[in-house]
Order: sequence, then C-alpha cells, then structure tokens
Amino acid sequence: MEQPKIGVYICECGINISATVNVREVVAFASRLPNVTVARQYKYMCSEPGQNMIKDDIRELGLERVVVASCTPRMHEPTFQTAVAEAGLNPYYFAMANIREHCSWVIKDMTQATAKAKRLVSSAVARVAYQEALQPRVEPVTKAALVVGGGIAGIQAALTMAEAGYPVYLVEREPSIGGHMAQLDKTFPTLDCST
Repeated sequence: MEQPKIGVYICECGINISATVNVREVVAFASRLPNVTVARQYKYMCSEPGQNMIKDDIRELGLERVVVASCTPRMHEPTFQTAVAEAGLNPYYFAMANIREHCSWVIKDMTQATAKAKRLVSSAVARVAYQEALQPRVEPVTKAALVVGGGIAGIQAALTMAEAGYPVYLVEREPSIGGHMAQLDKTFPTLDCST
C-alpha cells in the first residue's frame, strides 16, 4: 500500500487548548511523523479561515488524508468532513483527535498534557493512513421494536414505545411476564402485592 500524504492541523481553541498544551511543540512533533506532509496550528481551526487553510493545502500540496486535533468530534467532525469534501477528498479520509476534552480540560500539568496530545495526534495520523473511502447510503428501516425480556424494565420499554405509536413485539422465555418482580410476595416501601 502506497502511503498517503497527510496534513495535520492543531487548533489552539482560543486558550482552551493553548493554555495547557504546548501547541507549537505538538505541531513540531507532528511534522516529523511518517507520511505527514504539513503540520500547522491555528487559533480557531473550525473558523472559515481555518477550514480554508485545510482546503488550500489539500489542493496545493496534494494531501490525501487530514487530521485535526482540536475539540470534541461531536461538535466539529461534520464541519471538517464537509471542508475536506469541498476540497475534493472523500470525507472519510479525515480523522480527529480530541485534545481539548482529553488533554487540556483534564490535565493541569502542561508537560503531561502536551505529551498526551502528542500521543493522540500520533495515533490519529497512524489510523487515518488506513482509512478507506466510504459512501453514505440510505437503508429502509422497519418502524417497529422488539423488546427481549418481559421483566419490569422490558414491560416499561414496550409500553413507552407503544405510547409513542410504534408497534412493539415483547418476547419472554418464561411462561409469564413480570420477571423476578412477579416472584415477590410484597414490595417496598408500601408492602403491596407485586402482582
């Protein structure tokens, strides 16, 4: 397998990351990793200028994979996947390292936070080299639910989904529903009969 050209982008996230992680040191480290063509830092990588930096490098340097080390993928993975796609790459040739929540927000010692950020960036660079192009697809879904287990939790789950308007199939291996609760004589705190 021919090794792809990788671009690594480290976000300062204002001071969210840069106050605890030595971003310049992480960039220097990333630039020496195998297959890394370019490593850069920017104050807010998710901003339009930050995204444009990535797009320009993809076009001008022929990057084939992109790694962004910044905040949580829940927040900005779609942002960067879109930017990568707009530059002509498959959006799944992108990997993200969360150095905000996993480093700067939980480690107060700058040396330790920087070392962990380097490890996260290194693993993202190693992983992205093996990622393959994917294409999104739509699959038909049966809008019904199967609940396995007719105990109290299973019964409650089935009732909640049925009240939301979905057909529900409740499966229980025993001859009656109720689980262990049905075997009790009285229940706390009222000492009512469990059945």
